[in-house]
Parts: sequence; C-alpha cells; structure tokens
Amino acid sequence: MDISYLKQKRILLVDDEPELLDMVASILKEYDFENIQTAQKAKEAVSVAKEYSPELAILDVMLPDGDDFSLMKILKEQKDYPILFLTAKGEDENKLEGLGL
Repeated sequence: MDISYLKQKRILLVDDEPELLDMVASILKEYDFENIQTAQKAKEAVSVAKEYSPELAILDVMLPDGDDFSLMKILKEQKDYPILFLTAKGEDENKLEGLGL
C-alpha cells in the first residue's frame, strides 16, 4: 500500500518536554515525514496552528498552560483534522473523555 501522500501532510507536534518532543519529531523524520512544526505550550500551539494550518496534530494532554483536552477543542474550532493524544494518563475516564471529544 502506497502511503507516500501521508508523508506530505503538515503535522503539529505539541509536548512540553523538549526531549520527548525531539524524540517523536526524529522518529517521524526517520519515516520521511518532513512537514513537522512543534510547540511546547498550548498558547504556542494555537498560534502555530493558525499560521501553519496542520492536517494532523499529536498532542500531549498535560501541558503546563492548558488543561487536558481544552487545546484540542480550540484547535478543532480553527479547522477540523485528526488529533492523536500522547499521555501518561491511563484512567478510563480520561480515555473516554478523549474519545468523546
């Protein structure tokens, strides 16, 4: 199956831990994903999303300046695109909340 078209998509990667942010970006680049923009805070992510117009977002839900899933709601108001969550939260209610959004 040819997925080369996916590798051209604009990706917004958001995490407040620089090491994790760099690691995930590096892994994506190893697999030939080239259009990656990063942010370390929710406010920065909103600004980057407005300018960059991502087609996919990968978000840490525990950011220092945002509560859980509020960033996703803001991003979805700007433009509708898939969002994946990176989280250390494992409780069922957090999973259900994310899926519900």
